[in-house]
Amino acid sequence: MDGDRKNELSQVLIGLLKGVVYQDQNPQLWHETSVRQGAARDFLQLLGLELVIDEAEGYAYVRQVEATADDDDPVRRLIPRRQLSYPVSLLLVLLRKRLVQHDAQGGDTRLVLSRQQIVDLMRTFVATGPNEARSEDQIERHVSKVEELGFLRRMNEDEGTYEVRRILRAFVNADWLADLEALYRDHAKRVT
Repeated sequence: MDGDRKNELSQVLIGLLKGVVYQDQNPQLWHETSVRQGAARDFLQLLGLELVIDEAEGYAYVRQVEATADDDDPVRRLIPRRQLSYPVSLLLVLLRKRLVQHDAQGGDTRLVLSRQQIVDLMRTFVATGPNEARSEDQIERHVSKVEELGFLRRMNEDEGTYEVRRILRAFVNADWLADLEALYRDHAKRVT
């Protein structure tokens, strides 16, 4: 492999290992990822990782290959799992539901919500008590965590609006929802 191609592959791998590569945020890296996806897949496979590219939605990311029961030598986790709190998990589910509703309506592919709309989504599920301002602050901390995870992107033109990133569909899928439901059912049985 010559120096230029090697350097371009390095840039692709570094970009992917840092996080999600979005077509609209970094068109050059997106193009290089698309062009070099075969070589990137081969390299990442050595690390027990899998390259996921969604051309239609315009994002690419790396995920851990899950070990199966019949693996003699399960690969160690390079990408750690994150335990999410109940409110953050709930917010992800609510945003995913809102994204499905938005897609069903057609029109603009981007879902943009105000901070107040997100707070209103959560308000039904969060105990407000006598101090409503405190409850709203808690919800805003959860919104910040979801933003940190990369599922919300603060819009540049207005501090109070967020774009719901379409990659949420890849992470909050039917399997994730089933696992979450089983976890909470198990928790409810232990509490009662």
